Amino acid sequence: MKLSRSLGLLQATALNMSNMVGIGPFITIPLIISAMGGPQCLLGWVVGATLSLCDGLVWSELAAAMPESGGTFHYLREIFRGTRLGGVLPFLFIWQFIFSGPLEIASGYIGFAQYLHYFWNGPVRLAACGVGILVIALLYHGTQVVGKMTVVLWAGMLVTVATIIGSGLLHFDAKLAFDFPPGAFHLSREFLAGLGGAALISMYDFLGYYGICYVGAEVRRPESVIPRSILYSLIIVGIMYVTLTVSILGVVPWREAMKSEFIAARFMEILYGHQAGGLVTVLVLWSALASVFALLLGYSRVPYAAAMEGFFFKPFAKLHSTGRFPHISLLVIGALSAACALLNMVWVLSALLTARILAQFIIQIGALHYMRTHRSDIKRPFRAWLYPVPAVIALAGWIFIYVSSGWMFALSGLCVLATGLAAYAVWKRGATERRAL
Repeated sequence: MKLSRSLGLLQATALNMSNMVGIGPFITIPLIISAMGGPQCLLGWVVGATLSLCDGLVWSELAAAMPESGGTFHYLREIFRGTRLGGVLPFLFIWQFIFSGPLEIASGYIGFAQYLHYFWNGPVRLAACGVGILVIALLYHGTQVVGKMTVVLWAGMLVTVATIIGSGLLHFDAKLAFDFPPGAFHLSREFLAGLGGAALISMYDFLGYYGICYVGAEVRRPESVIPRSILYSLIIVGIMYVTLTVSILGVVPWREAMKSEFIAARFMEILYGHQAGGLVTVLVLWSALASVFALLLGYSRVPYAAAMEGFFFKPFAKLHSTGRFPHISLLVIGALSAACALLNMVWVLSALLTARILAQFIIQIGALHYMRTHRSDIKRPFRAWLYPVPAVIALAGWIFIYVSSGWMFALSGLCVLATGLAAYAVWKRGATERRAL
């Protein structure tokens, strides 16, 4: 039984954008302001957008050449097939994904809980777990139904962002928005550390530009739809983030904004009062739902693809009898994500990025180079522009963010890699013994 190719350009772009925006900027704008100590935090968005565009070209070339479910797992498996790396690299990706995937989805649930606290002083984390169960239920349908829901949730996210940007521009105070502190752009170790922290936060907000790659087997005309959806979503969202930040800084003083738990609600309160703050909070919660919906849709396909290739437990390869979607994988990833909603937000952001940088983004850049130089048999309907410049910039950017994350999280990334290698040795020995029986 094969997956149905029913997602077009609109659904693909909507899925990527919902993946990227969601709750992200509404909880991280205060963090990115704090990281750099003023409106110069806009540089963090510039670094993030540049890195995302360059890395997006890497994803586009790989996805157009190999449009199947599983994203990076599938690319590594195909490119290094028949070599020693063809076993260990896909396994390492799946291993880190078991850590980072649920953490990324959980960040949306944590953000949802943070804004829900605007209305309710009860156990909001438990409520966030409940939202995780709701998202699983919404995704427990066929791909065609899911594609329609993706567009509806995406539209709600656009309304949220447009409302804030429009209100901000109507009441914009340039002196307030660009109230740079003394020495804001002085090049120093502190400046670079702040820029690294801001870049890490901005990359968390940009994560998801490749979301459609995880459901490549369900995309119509993937050789053109996937690259276009990645580039369109990155350009639109990059402009959106900068405009959104400037709009907020033009209304809320940055020294207050960097300490706010509900920056979008506070923004609307200043302009229109408490009721408006409540209304925009509802819209932010809608955006959070759109984001986790898109994330869980894509990420539930990764263990499915690994199981289909014999790299994960067989039950994960099962498709729903009528909906034709990987329901076992959806239930497991969904349950882990809901459980991770009980963790701390800052820890979640840093841990998921450092693990993914080593075992996915950097390895994937190397895989593209290997494919270009050693796998001429793989057709490439889309080729990254100005190659190898985008790949070099992406590699340098990921290394910069990894080093800037701090020794504890950098070490945690190495630990995920090391334990993955050990687990692979155990798994390979077991597979060899099973074949010998």
